[in-house]
Amino acid sequence: MNVIKQSVQAKEIVLEKVHEHEQIVFCNDPATGLQAIIAIHNTTLGPALGGCRMRPYRTMDEALEDVLRLSKGMTYKCAAADVDFGGGKAVIIGDPATDKTPAMFRAFGQFVDSLNGRFYTGTDMGTSIDDFIHASKETNCIVGIPEAYGGSGDSSVPTALGVIYGIKATNKVVFGTDDLSGKAYAIQGLGKVGFKVAEQLLESGGDLYVTDINEKAIQAIQERAKQLGSIVRVVSGDEVYSVNADVFVPCAFGGIINDDTLDMLKVKAIAGSANNQLLTEKHGEVLKNKGVVYAPDYIVNGGGLIQVADELYGYNKERVLTKTKSIYTSLLEVYQQAELDDITTVQAANRLCEKRMEDRKKTK
Repeated sequence: MNVIKQSVQAKEIVLEKVHEHEQIVFCNDPATGLQAIIAIHNTTLGPALGGCRMRPYRTMDEALEDVLRLSKGMTYKCAAADVDFGGGKAVIIGDPATDKTPAMFRAFGQFVDSLNGRFYTGTDMGTSIDDFIHASKETNCIVGIPEAYGGSGDSSVPTALGVIYGIKATNKVVFGTDDLSGKAYAIQGLGKVGFKVAEQLLESGGDLYVTDINEKAIQAIQERAKQLGSIVRVVSGDEVYSVNADVFVPCAFGGIINDDTLDMLKVKAIAGSANNQLLTEKHGEVLKNKGVVYAPDYIVNGGGLIQVADELYGYNKERVLTKTKSIYTSLLEVYQQAELDDITTVQAANRLCEKRMEDRKKTK
């Protein structure tokens, strides 16, 4: 009976989130095996922009809940980055290691194109630039493809740079200096972004705890640490939450700051690239009460968004790097406002974004 009750409650939460969104599109193409969902949350600031991830979701409800949460996060992320786009996201249901085909992504491109410019998309977890080269044959609403195909290239580069600026701003608040050296960082996930962040932290004199299921990534970062004379300690699974690090850097899945992990944390701050790190905003309150400084993820990981948004105006690398650098000052502003109003950093960041959207409505 409890299981049924929990299931009903979960569906009610999903339905509540549905009502916040402007448009939800279920995509089904039996010929290619494509099953996907596109969610457009808010287009106050402009057409929706957000990546497409691919995961073997257990149910359609699970995929729907993920895309609703991620697309809302993109609305705030676009507002925080001050780009002229709104929030959207797409998910493809399937195993990225075994289920991908060029035909599937061409079919996905056709669904994107049917939205007539309301939604722009590109790579995310489980998808690659090559996938979207196929999708781009069916629609012009693809971003982040290689420069050879008219795009801006790998968006993980500015994303990682933005995370570094976010960690610097966080260090300044917590330790009184934005110097990265002499600190220990616990990095969860050594994917496209996490590995680049880990490498830059090592080069800046930081020591690392790392965890990832990819052994090749683990070995590569150990080799880099050996070259630099730095320390990398490999930990497994949930052990990353309880290490004696200064800063926790989540660069994998969301929802990892929750009732189970909060009591394990020994860090002084959290700043990473993973989307939706807090399971609920209530967990932001708990972090505040514990004295752990939390860098809102949608500000920290905004570098990739800044690049792909710039691509739609005619990509300029120098312009992207300059705008990515503003993540540092934006985060300091959020920290200052949170302290002045005695609210969580998430609440402060949300207020900043909501004000930008309200101001834009007045000018339309």
